[in-house]
Amino acid sequence: MTVIEQQPAGQSVGTPQTARAGRPAVRLGWLDALRGIAALLVAIHHFGVLKLLPPAGPWIEDHFDLGIYAVMLFFLVSGYIVPASLERRGDVRGFWVGRIFRIYPLLLIVITLSLVILPKDFSAVPGVVTDHPVRSYLANLTLLHEMLNIPSALGAMWTLCYEMVFYFFVSALFVKGWHRQSAGISVFFAGAALLLGAFVTPAMITTNTASTQHLITATIVVMITGLVCVLSGRPELVRTGAMVLGGLGAVLLFFNARSTFFESMMILATMFAGTAIFRAEKKQIDPLLAVITCGFVLTSGFLVGFLYNHGDALNRTWTAGWIAFSASYLGAWLSFGFGMLLRNRRWPRPLTWLGKVSYSVYVVHIPVLWGIYWLEKNVHFAQHGAGKFVPTLIFLAAVMVFSQLTYSLVEMPGQNLGKKVAKMLDRRLPQTAPKHAAAEQAPVSSGVS
Repeated sequence: MTVIEQQPAGQSVGTPQTARAGRPAVRLGWLDALRGIAALLVAIHHFGVLKLLPPAGPWIEDHFDLGIYAVMLFFLVSGYIVPASLERRGDVRGFWVGRIFRIYPLLLIVITLSLVILPKDFSAVPGVVTDHPVRSYLANLTLLHEMLNIPSALGAMWTLCYEMVFYFFVSALFVKGWHRQSAGISVFFAGAALLLGAFVTPAMITTNTASTQHLITATIVVMITGLVCVLSGRPELVRTGAMVLGGLGAVLLFFNARSTFFESMMILATMFAGTAIFRAEKKQIDPLLAVITCGFVLTSGFLVGFLYNHGDALNRTWTAGWIAFSASYLGAWLSFGFGMLLRNRRWPRPLTWLGKVSYSVYVVHIPVLWGIYWLEKNVHFAQHGAGKFVPTLIFLAAVMVFSQLTYSLVEMPGQNLGKKVAKMLDRRLPQTAPKHAAAEQAPVSSGVS
């Protein structure tokens, strides 16, 4: 559930949760709806529904990539909501406890069940992961595997790597008091994509097996060190830990992302542009600055596709060509803008429900997809007429049912456990307030974002 809560502006990075004041929360239905639509479209894209709609479907796939559209829309939503969530808390430790218990329980359970239940030939976890389990699972546990040149244990997990790097950056900016510089940071990333998109080589550090293993080990040590400092609750350690995490994210993003440089840069530019929109809406920055920023980022996103999404780049961006990338990026922005125009209206309950369970949809649809593939092999569905849509309908129905179940049985208990852990840490490791304060009125999301 996405809510807005108001807090006294004087709260600080170290203020424990029990001291926070607030007023009744109000849902932000438009964000729920956009996030839910994005998650559902990712599932539809992975199942290849458009291939069932010739001739229009294949033509659309060549000119508009549903996957890129959906994840860029999701990144805009994350950029809008995540920094606001941290600033609402005014507590970096609480933010990270919430993130950890929001993301990991569902991932760990779904991956484990996928390995146990699905036949080996239809496993949702790719063989390239299970063939090298130690390094693959350790890298995936950091949620930085995309930056370590290791494939995802579940296909859709690559986006969570960029989410994690964004969390690192947001935490570091917050403790330094630079969190309102979203517009300039967004322009920086978009400019880097535009200027260097074809000249920075992906995965520059992990050039062989040994370097990959070394980077995984180093990343685990640095990440654990940073998180331990953050979880200590001591202001100086929290600042140090957040900066360590920010530095780790920067090194991996700039020097070892598996994707093309222009796509990696545009993802971060898009997220921080979403933050700039939030700040303009809350009158924290000049609205004209936000307009110029968004215009530059949007133009850059379209142009990098035209300039760089050719040849070998297509193997890393997964799009059919530059038009598919650029049109999808533009579409994500148009959809977000449409949602903002209607943000004060009541959105249909099915869409807000879909947003509530969107993280489950995003994670669960991969093993469900492979389960349907196994079913298709053993049950002969009609290949023509309405019969060819039966597997799609079964897939969508199963995704909805399992997503609601995992939301109720895994996500919510995980979040509740996270709240208990946060309270326990506040009791046993009380936080003392640092000199600067940064908590502000802001929404907080129930989704991954």
